[in-house]
Amino acid sequence: MLRFITAGESHGPSLTTIIEGLPAGLPINVEKINHELAKRQEGYGRGNRMKIERDTVEITSGVRYGKTLGSPLTLIVANRDNKNWKSVMSIEPNDDPKSRQRRAVQRPRPGHADLVGGIKYHHEDLRNVLERSSARETAMRVAIGSVTKQLLNELDIDIVAYVCELGGIQGQADISKLSLTDIRKLADKSPVKMVDSSQEEAVIQKIDQTKRDGNTLGGVVEVIAEGLPIGLGSYTQFDKKLDGRLAQAMMSINAFKGVEIGDGFEIARRFGSEVMDEIAYTPERGFYRLSNHLGGLEGGMTNGMPVVIRGVKKPIPTLYKPLQSVDIYTKENYEANIERSDTTAVPAASVVAQAVIATELTQAILEKFPHDSFIELKEAVNSYREYSKNPEMWQNGVGNHG
Repeated sequence: MLRFITAGESHGPSLTTIIEGLPAGLPINVEKINHELAKRQEGYGRGNRMKIERDTVEITSGVRYGKTLGSPLTLIVANRDNKNWKSVMSIEPNDDPKSRQRRAVQRPRPGHADLVGGIKYHHEDLRNVLERSSARETAMRVAIGSVTKQLLNELDIDIVAYVCELGGIQGQADISKLSLTDIRKLADKSPVKMVDSSQEEAVIQKIDQTKRDGNTLGGVVEVIAEGLPIGLGSYTQFDKKLDGRLAQAMMSINAFKGVEIGDGFEIARRFGSEVMDEIAYTPERGFYRLSNHLGGLEGGMTNGMPVVIRGVKKPIPTLYKPLQSVDIYTKENYEANIERSDTTAVPAASVVAQAVIATELTQAILEKFPHDSFIELKEAVNSYREYSKNPEMWQNGVGNHG
């Protein structure tokens, strides 16, 4: 079972994770992790912090000579901005009221965790909440996602993400006609991570105008994964259904407020005959679907078609034209505190979404197949792929490598 935990505050010394459950012998490329971290900091509409941080990862355990050992893998990403916050974020006791008030937050921002977190954890300074609830934490989940993407790629599973809508402007390109390689190239080349270049200028102009207005923008990102074995997840219990777990992973990203799989909410407007994916078979492909309205998942399990999942990101709630709030001490109405912010982080959110979906899919693979070593895992996956194409084998209970 793949397990991990992240730790660290937005302006603390570093972000850290420990990952447990990776097979031994998995090749790990640090530069690929750093490449994903850099992509997370890109995108038109980002704020000034992206000019301060240049995220790079340090591996302090679990890898030797470029391959995992099977023991816990520890990743650290330093916060370069911490040098400007050392006294504010000091771990030492501080009994000086004046000093404790420096950069203290007592006016919660609407749309953030500030007020609810302060009430829940009895914090007199709401900075204790916002430091951990900050989207800065997603840098570490991108690092974790890069590790899991490397495992997926070694198993011939590809995954890509892009922005399909930003600020109400939708891309018009027919994604179904493009390979994942083409989608990746187009999204990586775009300053707003969209595949349809004809919409870029309109999106950029809207971001610029929104910034002048002191406002923010949200959008929709899509993640597609191809090459997944049939049968990841399970119908046998509610918490084993992979579509539910993927939805939870997507919703765990800061500011995400909606998820849909395949044709999603559009399915509610169609007849059943229009949305069920009919089944076909050839010896070369095995069983497959003639369409993919259900996004590669049936009964909580992968069905061999590409997994397609979208997430809705709300506009960033930190506005340079602040909304009304209430001081938690004086109870007076105030304009909410302004922390450093972006006009939009939807392009970066596509990178995060890809990472968390890759991590959840890796979890499902490691649950199904033996994986003390990567060699063992790869052999089991490849053998199972052949087995799943052959009805005679699974009908007779032969060669089940799950």
